[in-house]
Amino acid sequence: MNSFEWTFQLRFIVALALGFLIGLERERSGSERKNILFAGVRTYTLISLFGFACGWLFHINVTFALPAGMLSIAALALMGYISKLKEGRTGTTSEVAALLTFTIGALSMLADIWLPMALGIIATFLLSEKAELESWVERLDQTEFLAVIKFLLITIIILPALPDQNFTQFNLNPKNIWEYVIMVSTIGFVGYFLMKKFGGKVGLWLSGLLGGIVSSTAVSIAVGRIAKNNPEQSGNALQASLLASSVMYIRILIIIGIINPASIFLLWWKFAILTIIGIALSFGLKSKEPQPRDHSVSTLQNPFEIKPAIFFAALFVILSVVTILVKNYFGSGGLLTLSAVVGVTDIDPFILSLIQGAKPLEPIIISAIIMAMMSNTIIKAIYFAVQARDIRKETYIRYGIWAVLHLPFIIFL
Repeated sequence: MNSFEWTFQLRFIVALALGFLIGLERERSGSERKNILFAGVRTYTLISLFGFACGWLFHINVTFALPAGMLSIAALALMGYISKLKEGRTGTTSEVAALLTFTIGALSMLADIWLPMALGIIATFLLSEKAELESWVERLDQTEFLAVIKFLLITIIILPALPDQNFTQFNLNPKNIWEYVIMVSTIGFVGYFLMKKFGGKVGLWLSGLLGGIVSSTAVSIAVGRIAKNNPEQSGNALQASLLASSVMYIRILIIIGIINPASIFLLWWKFAILTIIGIALSFGLKSKEPQPRDHSVSTLQNPFEIKPAIFFAALFVILSVVTILVKNYFGSGGLLTLSAVVGVTDIDPFILSLIQGAKPLEPIIISAIIMAMMSNTIIKAIYFAVQARDIRKETYIRYGIWAVLHLPFIIFL
């Protein structure tokens, strides 16, 4: 089968379409605000085509055409900006968009086609979502933002400096350990961001789903507190706890797929069944009063903060050492016992310590992973039920059924 070829003609159409798209957005934005336009749909389209033409000339060895074209557009943008300043207006968005449009046109001719298409689509999105982005920045928590920046800066500084080699008889690799921390923190932060943005707008069930990406245990404790303070919302709170626990299997499956992709086919169907069971158990729960939309799980910790990241790394190292010692001295029985005990804490570091390496997981390792999940499911039921007295019996019944259904995957599969 012949592969698709991006001919010059098709590349010309891409440059034309992307320039038109950016120009359309700029003209629409200007007409809404009744501003004098630096350039409209026709000008941006022509700028993109000009970039394509300069790219063509560069392709046929007229090498000065590309820098000369960029300088000419830069001069045009500078004149427009000076004229804007004289009129008492500020802002360089349209001028920068013109430079980017020229670049997109040139890249449509010279580069892999995904690059100009990605730049054009992302640029149009950013230009069109000005109000939404500004509103989001205004709502941004300064403390959380600084925590993320600190984490990223330390990661950029620390990660390249860490030695990429194994130390001690336990094969502890500092670089791999911090990479695991970054991976788990990033997955958690996605859920944390989504929950902050959407969780409180719909209700506890969505907060449970999104919060489960961060920590299903933390969600169970938080919604248990909601059930304690608002007994009429106990049903909705238990549903959120069950949904958060269901997401745990998806989150861990993603982590295993990244670290040990050879084992994903051994686990995905087991985790899928356990996820479906959890979701099914969350149905049929009704609260005494309609659920207010302003309830959200607000006690989750930002996964990109330094302290939890360092704690996660330390816990991973400790559990890696303990797991190897238990396997060597106590065998399979000892490993399953350790899994049951570790399940009362954060199970991510323990599971990461089990799945390192490229080989498919041994059956005992798979059983240990599911045992830790079962133990974690039981402890979440206890965390929730201790606080939610009005729905304690229902909590133990539903979580109990779920925990028991882990056993066939531990014993037989």
